[in-house]
Amino acid sequence: MSYQEAYGSYHAVNLDAQTSRASPVELVLLLTDGLLDELARARAHIAARRFEAKAASIDKCVEIINGLSSSLDFDQGGETVANLARIYDFCAQHLHGAGIKLDPTMVDEVIRVLTTIRQGWKGVQERNG
Repeated sequence: MSYQEAYGSYHAVNLDAQTSRASPVELVLLLTDGLLDELARARAHIAARRFEAKAASIDKCVEIINGLSSSLDFDQGGETVANLARIYDFCAQHLHGAGIKLDPTMVDEVIRVLTTIRQGWKGVQERNG
């Protein structure tokens, strides 16, 4: 087993352990952290002009964003949830544009938006213990 395979296995087991005991807010934070990590990779692929890796990375980011968006509770969340859904949609569309235009600054904008959202979720977690 190579180092990369061993690390991948460890990461998968560690992630399984984290998600099995996580609250809904903790799951959102875990997904957002993974998304921010993948966004950094997507940005690097764009900057280095690694087209196949860029496409795969952006697709992965959009899948995570879609997962976050699909987990929103529109019945209970009201205007806040509707706004969050629009923000997630903006992020996904902006990432597609970044991939087409090969513009890493567009990825930076998405990172800034999602970092702000993450801070909000972190605040919810801290207020709710």
